[in-house]
Amino acid sequence: MTMRSKLARLFTIKTRLEAFLVTYAIAVGAVERGLHYTQQYPGNGGIILAIACLGVPFIAGAKLLDSVRPAMATVAAGTARRAPPRRLSRSRPTDRRSVPGSALPSSRHKD
Repeated sequence: MTMRSKLARLFTIKTRLEAFLVTYAIAVGAVERGLHYTQQYPGNGGIILAIACLGVPFIAGAKLLDSVRPAMATVAAGTARRAPPRRLSRSRPTDRRSVPGSALPSSRHKD
């Protein structure tokens, strides 16, 4: 294993706990940056920028948690066989011919 791959493994998020810890670190940084914005830009502008900073951990946390599978799902997926996906019916609709003696004349029978 090369040194580069060993170093890359350190920065790979593998578990949900690691995803939560990274999200927490992002949230702490966002709150700190939001405080700087409120001090640097007093009034409504600073508040709007602070709220924008606080939205980042929600988006990043959701992406991180979606990218990491739960531990039980990976174990179950490896041991259990998955059922094949259900196929949709690809048959054509039946031809609706009129029954002899019905009220509507058939398109095939011309009088």
